[in-house]
Amino acid sequence: MLFRFRSKEKEYLDNAVIPTKDLHRNLSELDRINRHLGGYNASLKGLSDILKTKKTIRNVLDIGFGGGDSIKQLAEFSDKNNAELFFYGVDLKSDCVNYAEKNLAGMNNKKLICDDYRNISEQLLKQIDVIHCSLFLHHLTDEEIISLFKFGKSNKCIILANDLHRNWLAYYSIKFLTSLFSKSYLVKNDAPISVLRGFRRNELISLLERAGFKNYSVKWSWPFRYIVAAHE
Repeated sequence: MLFRFRSKEKEYLDNAVIPTKDLHRNLSELDRINRHLGGYNASLKGLSDILKTKKTIRNVLDIGFGGGDSIKQLAEFSDKNNAELFFYGVDLKSDCVNYAEKNLAGMNNKKLICDDYRNISEQLLKQIDVIHCSLFLHHLTDEEIISLFKFGKSNKCIILANDLHRNWLAYYSIKFLTSLFSKSYLVKNDAPISVLRGFRRNELISLLERAGFKNYSVKWSWPFRYIVAAHE
């Protein structure tokens, strides 16, 4: 029963107020985890597939960017593949924006916004080709995910999401690894809960179809990630 349905338990990271020092440690550790365990690969594979299509891609919007490390990874990948992309990022937490501004100080092709993604101006949305989110969907309820998918669809954006596969091995592995190596109480608490709030493939397909998408793919990627891509 533990893995049959998505958990509704909230993570510490979902709290409105988190001490800045604790949040920054959390963001730093999440980057190391994703680097060492290959967590960024799902987003890079997804972007690679999108760039191979005939559609011209200029601007990417990253929702819930946290420390900005996914933006950094995507930007480095696009540079290596001679794709001239501009990255917008939106996150609710000002501490995340401040952290990411320093983290991405060397990037000229980016603009970070502290706000709810639903408040982004229509003028900006008209320029966005891809809406990307990594480890963001599992923080949302099913209805909120459907709303996000509909938001992308109504603005004629490609959806690219990288999120967790709800799986017993992923759960116990990350619980063990973070108990040994993490110094962040946020990471130790939230990492296993994140997996329990993750997805099965059929659940993601159902959410996409409920949002009205017919052209989509949901692919599994090591380590225990799903690559969700959808367009009109």
